[in-house]
Amino acid sequence: MEVRLLEKGEGLPMKLLLEADTSEKLVNDYCGRGSVYRATIDGELIGVYVLLPLSVETVEIKNIAVAESARGQGYGKKLIFHALAEAERLGFGKVEIGTGNSSFGQLALYQKCGFRIDSVDRDFFTRNYPEPIMENGIPCKDMIRLLYTL
Repeated sequence: MEVRLLEKGEGLPMKLLLEADTSEKLVNDYCGRGSVYRATIDGELIGVYVLLPLSVETVEIKNIAVAESARGQGYGKKLIFHALAEAERLGFGKVEIGTGNSSFGQLALYQKCGFRIDSVDRDFFTRNYPEPIMENGIPCKDMIRLLYTL
């Protein structure tokens, strides 16, 4: 797997970004303020993540997605570890990531990678998304915020 920073003028891999966040408006906003990394295998796009600085000490993995054809093969974990290494290389001491209260797979993955639950942003999804989100048969309402200290 090859991971590289998206170059200026290169189009966003919007289809893949929207798999992790359904709001094109929000995706465009944080991609414009952050750094987008794309992962390929033999030239085929299989993953993406966005690093968004929050302060001089903290960066957030704002979006992370793996193409459906590449899921279940450990690429999500590899992307997270790449993002952590990149955050450390850039001089950050903390990395945040957030996911929905109904996102069981993501919550498990992030904790397996060493993230710890830090806080809950109650009603984040109902405040920021016009349509209700259902996942695993549960309304997605709250953002679970996790933290990794480098």
